[in-house]
Amino acid sequence: MIRALWFLFVVSVLIFALVWLADRPGSLVLDWQGYRIESSVAMLIGAVLAVSVASALVYRFWLFLRRAPAQLSDAWKQRRKQQGYQALTRGMVAVSAGDAEEARRSVKRAEVLLNEPPLTMLLSAQAAQLNGDEKAAETFFKAMTENPETEFLGIRGLLTQAVKQGDTADALKLARRAYRLRPKSEWVAEHLFDLQTREGLWLDARVTADEMARHHPVDKPRAKQHAAALYFQLGLDAQTAGDVDDAFNQFKKAVDADPAFAPATAVLAQALINKGRLRKAVGVIEKAWSLAPHPSLLGIYWQATEAGDGLARVRSTERLYKTNKDHMESQVARTRAALGAQLWGEARQQLEQIGDSHGPDLDSRICRLWAELEEGEHGDLAKAHSWLSRAAVAGSEATWVCADCGNTVPDWMVRCGNCQGFNTFGWRRPLHVAGLHDHRQPDVQLPVVSGAPEKSTPLVGIPPGGTPLAQVDP
Repeated sequence: MIRALWFLFVVSVLIFALVWLADRPGSLVLDWQGYRIESSVAMLIGAVLAVSVASALVYRFWLFLRRAPAQLSDAWKQRRKQQGYQALTRGMVAVSAGDAEEARRSVKRAEVLLNEPPLTMLLSAQAAQLNGDEKAAETFFKAMTENPETEFLGIRGLLTQAVKQGDTADALKLARRAYRLRPKSEWVAEHLFDLQTREGLWLDARVTADEMARHHPVDKPRAKQHAAALYFQLGLDAQTAGDVDDAFNQFKKAVDADPAFAPATAVLAQALINKGRLRKAVGVIEKAWSLAPHPSLLGIYWQATEAGDGLARVRSTERLYKTNKDHMESQVARTRAALGAQLWGEARQQLEQIGDSHGPDLDSRICRLWAELEEGEHGDLAKAHSWLSRAAVAGSEATWVCADCGNTVPDWMVRCGNCQGFNTFGWRRPLHVAGLHDHRQPDVQLPVVSGAPEKSTPLVGIPPGGTPLAQVDP
């Protein structure tokens, strides 16, 4: 609407100007070189306009003739570039689809049409990998590292090759170089962290984990578990080196990061007991038990509470039981204490409550406790043997199970020996057993040691790569 009004306004002004000139024609006389020209003002204005339009048309035609070769050349180059990008796209699709022959043809066509190595070099490397030519791929990746625009892509390709070939040392160097170029890249940080933990560089991994938490959104509970595992391993290294004070500090940091992390809790509590700080050790264990009861803590708790005989252990266990009454491990702890004190009636009551709470499908540990009760209370070897027979076919006890590959180990380890996963072990019944016998058992990413040894043994140390186990009298 506004344009229409503007057009009408302009036309009106022009008409008014023409009418005004027609009403006032005036006269113009030009004497030049013996010539005399007489005309009106309107005619002069018309002539000037005509000459101006003609000059403009001639100038535009001259520009067209002058620019035509360059424009034709640009159009030809643009068409080649478009075809080159199409070939590049087809090559990338072929690599994704695993079509090695199509990828090779597309790479050659893209190189001819584009003549831009930074664009085609990555595709060339991937096509070489697809054809099984790792040496050629490595050559392309190294060439890419020499160009600032493609340096990161080249390093990433070399890093992927090094990991695939199992060259951890070279992969770690490349990961550090990539991290310097892209410190905020989540992919780089994760690979650097994984390689550092593979090489046992726990302090470096600790720094990388902090950087990852600062630059990327992370699962906070999982991040705390990783921090606890790293501090625990630093403590083990310090302990191996004979630096007791540093080991104690690292174990304390591990417990502060994740109070439910039982391996660190057990070692820290034992160290506090050795220092004579019994009350502090009791507090550490009770807090861990309230979050995730761990049978290996029971013996250390009896030491911390100075429960030397059976009845004292019953009283001590009752106090620990109250911090987490509903958990099965708390009920089992009471049963073990009652059996140790030969309180047969109380032990039977506890075992019956466990059966009522958790169903008749019990694991082998509970069956063995029943066998111990029948033999101890009545000397009924037949019933005891019956319970032991049932234990042989009952569901397996919980153990350390790798969440990534299902590998099982008796002691917690920072890395899975099967899949090399970091901090992947959780305490639960193995999946092939849990699915058949105890679908109610939660998957707890916490270290727990089940079962009662046959005789009391003091805590003597930490097995290589594992956790200390406190063995107690049943």
